[in-house]
Amino acid sequence: MNISLPDSLRAFVDEQVERRGFGTSSEYVRELIRTDQERQQLKGLLLAGGNAAPGPVADDQYFAGLRGRIKG
Repeated sequence: MNISLPDSLRAFVDEQVERRGFGTSSEYVRELIRTDQERQQLKGLLLAGGNAAPGPVADDQYFAGLRGRIKG
């Protein structure tokens, strides 16, 4: 895959590669894509959580129950 960039963006990418320790511009672009994938996954999880039914109230009794389950 080849990507054409105007000179201003090419200069920015080159600067980021040097400043952030990437070996090549391809490594930098791959990192950007991975970060975007993670951000989209997190957004999906947040939206799913927002649309989910409310869970139990996290009060003292709730945490006491959790501690009891952990202790066995």
